[in-house]
Amino acid sequence: MDTKEGRHGEPDLQTAVVRLSDCIQLMQADLVHANPTPDNLGHPVSDVLMYDPMDEWTSVDGRIVLAVGLMCGSPDFDQLLHRASNSNAAAVIVKAHGAPLEELRSAAIRYDLAVLIAPDAADWTRLVALARASVMGAAVDSVSGVRLGDLYAFANAAASITNGAASIVDPLGRILGYSTLPGQPIDELRRVTTLSLQEIKPPAFDADFKTVYASGGAVLIPGIDDEMPRLALAVRASGELLGSIWIIDPGEDKREAALEALDRMAPLAGLHMLHARSASDFGERRNGDLIRTLMEDPGHAPFAAAQLGLESSGGLAVAAFSIVRAETGSLESVREIHRLLHLVTTVCNVQFNSSHSALIDSVVYALLPSDGAASRAIHRRVVQEIGTYGHTISSYPLIAAVGGIAARVEELPGSRAEAVQTLQYLLHQQSTKRGAAGGAAPSVGLFEDYRIPLNLLKIGAFISESGFAELDDIAKIQAYDSEQQTDYLDTLRAYMASNGNISAMAASLHVHNNTVRYRISRLAKDFDLDLDDPQKRLWLWLRLTTMDLAVEVE
Repeated sequence: MDTKEGRHGEPDLQTAVVRLSDCIQLMQADLVHANPTPDNLGHPVSDVLMYDPMDEWTSVDGRIVLAVGLMCGSPDFDQLLHRASNSNAAAVIVKAHGAPLEELRSAAIRYDLAVLIAPDAADWTRLVALARASVMGAAVDSVSGVRLGDLYAFANAAASITNGAASIVDPLGRILGYSTLPGQPIDELRRVTTLSLQEIKPPAFDADFKTVYASGGAVLIPGIDDEMPRLALAVRASGELLGSIWIIDPGEDKREAALEALDRMAPLAGLHMLHARSASDFGERRNGDLIRTLMEDPGHAPFAAAQLGLESSGGLAVAAFSIVRAETGSLESVREIHRLLHLVTTVCNVQFNSSHSALIDSVVYALLPSDGAASRAIHRRVVQEIGTYGHTISSYPLIAAVGGIAARVEELPGSRAEAVQTLQYLLHQQSTKRGAAGGAAPSVGLFEDYRIPLNLLKIGAFISESGFAELDDIAKIQAYDSEQQTDYLDTLRAYMASNGNISAMAASLHVHNNTVRYRISRLAKDFDLDLDDPQKRLWLWLRLTTMDLAVEVE
């Protein structure tokens, strides 16, 4: 058997530069960065260390340090930050345990160090495995276009790179994912295992699996009888066996390149299998379905709330989050919106000790609890906090809006409608301010902050739907301006905006007072407008205002 011993071993990482931002992205572990700056996000990462204050201090240069059992403000925590900063550590991961974000941010800034906050419920063992796998994965990111944990997409990527049909198998012999690329040859064994999603013989009793597990890298497994040869790789993270990847041999002329490609994929394969094993995708889908029910189906809302374990005695408000960018279907935009979901989930968890959030139709939603008169100030602070971190997940501005408080879960659809209306209004405001990434700051707010323009938009829609705008004075002036290339409507708009003040109107139009008087007299005469009639002025101003607002949000 050709085990390629001279070629195997760890990928050559000596020339690869792994940045902290790469590791955070690949970990996807609901971490909140207390003080994101270009310098610390770009800090090189070499390894991961679980810190124990009782151990002898070792070099942490370039390492991500996990502060297990330490609390913000304690002498041991301050000592760790001091040592880590002086030793050029890449970052420190800590759990908040009730400490305010501002306190953690102040400590991080004081020591000029990247501090990452993990959820209190996070498992340290899993964080270590994810962190170590992310360091390796970022260094050899050959299939970065695949969403972490999507093993079917990863199998397709592996099949495309190696030119052979791929299957991903766990240590129990279950098929976790397989490629579906057309035109790649397969045999009967491949057909049977992909149909049953299970290997015929358990790996513990299969000599080929034992050979793969004992190898330091990808190996060639010869075919027996009618079976085709296969290339196989054991996948590990922090020494733990996660499973294996099997590729149908692409042929002698492509075999060596395929074996090398498999070796390069090993760290990323570990990351994907770790994320898949965590079943985070299942949890996200379940949360999404239940939260959608809460926001769309009042009849089943109490059942969904019970399934989520949702405490709503003080009321709830729906918050909506999005990212302002022209294209929404690109790979990077999909990555960003999922990073936004993790950011929202983590910040809400830190602020409220619970989080109910989901990605629904390209918008991230969160249910914010309410308790007393100070709730709206808390809601505002939470969305502002998330907006502050927005630049760490995208170069495009983040927008966030919170609907009104729903006293009962059955009233959440109304809060969601208010949040979406406000979000759309902010989205269009941002779109008019900027043309490229990085051109505008985050835009966040509560529904009541924009109640007047949003209500005017509703009035404008009612006027249009009811036919009240047909052939009225504004419609006639618009038609005349269009036909004769005049600017009567702008004149009327300036007149209403200045409340009939000739001097103010002349200044805004940059013309003489007499010119303004002449234009107003012609406007009143040509269209038989009585501008002294208060009801007439109210209607004209309402029509102009609602029409202009509608144009802004188109």
